[in-house]
Amino acid sequence: MIAAYVSYRNECKFCTGTHSAIARQLLKEKSPVVDAVKQDIETADLSDKMKALLKIAGKVRVGGNLVNSEDIEEARKHGASDRELHHDTVLIAAAFCMFNRYVDGLATIAPEYPSAYEQMACIFVEGGYNQTL
Repeated sequence: MIAAYVSYRNECKFCTGTHSAIARQLLKEKSPVVDAVKQDIETADLSDKMKALLKIAGKVRVGGNLVNSEDIEEARKHGASDRELHHDTVLIAAAFCMFNRYVDGLATIAPEYPSAYEQMACIFVEGGYNQTL
């Protein structure tokens, strides 16, 4: 979910499509939660912990120094662990800023059809792409 959200906000079509499809498969649902997150975290059908982590990821996307102690405390209040904060949120958000720029810098062809992303998601999910949140 974090990779999809950061990629969407960075306007990286390929990574957004791929990681949105992966999130849908890992969530094992066809509900619009992944698309809802892209539009408005607050109204998306997510746990308060995930909302807090996505807000941190959004700040990291713009600049890591925008994350403040209140953001961390809000996530911790909802049960976020150090691993979820450091590895699963900040690291993934920062890494996807780099990945998005790399993919776009290579002028990667982004398929227009959702089925192409669904196929890639199957490969990631079956190959060990782990759900961490």
